[in-house]
Amino acid sequence: MEYLRQTVNSSELNNIFNNLPPSLRNRQLEVIILPAENNEAEEISKSKRQLGFAKGAEIPDSFFEPLSEEELQAWGL
Repeated sequence: MEYLRQTVNSSELNNIFNNLPPSLRNRQLEVIILPAENNEAEEISKSKRQLGFAKGAEIPDSFFEPLSEEELQAWGL
């Protein structure tokens, strides 16, 4: 079975139908539209989060650095 899969911006949907392969023209087709990515969610996740118990405070980048061997041993890891 021949099929067509394209990822395009919603403003370009008309172009998909204009460029159908000949074997798919003048036939009944099933069209499924799914979001491929969510740019807004990516921007939100990259923003700095504030601590709920310390309003205005930011988590420093050093928080995400690996623990030293000494600290890992102190935690029993």
